[in-house]
Amino acid sequence: MNIFQAIILGIVQGLTEFLPISSSGHLVLIPHLFNWNIPADQVFVFDMLIQAGTLIAVILYFWKDLWSILTGWISALFNKKPFDTPEAKLGWLLILATIPGVLGGLFLNNLVESAFGSAKMTVVFLAITAIILSIGEWLGNKQRNLTDLNWIDALIMGLFQVLALFPGISRSGSTITGGLLRNLDRESAARFSFLMSVPIMLGASIVTLFDIPSITNPSSFIPALIVGFLVAGIVGYLSIRWLLHYLSNHSLGKFSIYLMAICILAVLFIL
Repeated sequence: MNIFQAIILGIVQGLTEFLPISSSGHLVLIPHLFNWNIPADQVFVFDMLIQAGTLIAVILYFWKDLWSILTGWISALFNKKPFDTPEAKLGWLLILATIPGVLGGLFLNNLVESAFGSAKMTVVFLAITAIILSIGEWLGNKQRNLTDLNWIDALIMGLFQVLALFPGISRSGSTITGGLLRNLDRESAARFSFLMSVPIMLGASIVTLFDIPSITNPSSFIPALIVGFLVAGIVGYLSIRWLLHYLSNHSLGKFSIYLMAICILAVLFIL
């Protein structure tokens, strides 16, 4: 992998991690589109680790919220009133929402890694994401906000996050849809989706670090990884800000249309 490829893939990761159009799906299709001959072991590790760039982006954007949740959760534990404040409650809900993704990552890891090498499966999953977004918009009444969030909402959004282990299923798209199906408004569903991305992306990045020594030519791979990480972080921060503003008065319908168009183009020009 060279620096130019890393920059392009970093931009794609930053744009698509938080927009509900699947970063993993785009990262699988882009090398096929340009006929880049990147070693398969490098592709998977790169795709997983540049998520750390977007992880930094979401931490920076939601720094005040995350700090408030963390300190509120710890304080409530010390006071032996674990659910006493909204911040403590939200902390527990984030933990609950993370559990399905952790279990899915442990038991589905080999299946997920093999899926990253299949452009056909990625296109199928992109189409599924388009359908999921449409269902969420169609069935959700969008009347509840983040203060109404309960453990059922968190668990359902966490279960939807398991789907996003596979390339082409958007993490933000699936979890936001889970929130919409629980009648959260779009912006509240997106905020909780972004907050719950922090522990799952952190865990995935740490686990993938151990794969670096086993990849092809790791010394030449590191500079490309650093560039991709930085680019993904910058673009990811801008994407979060734009999407939250967009969802305050727009539906997910255009993203669904975009995904179906990408599937059609992929069938015509890649598969």
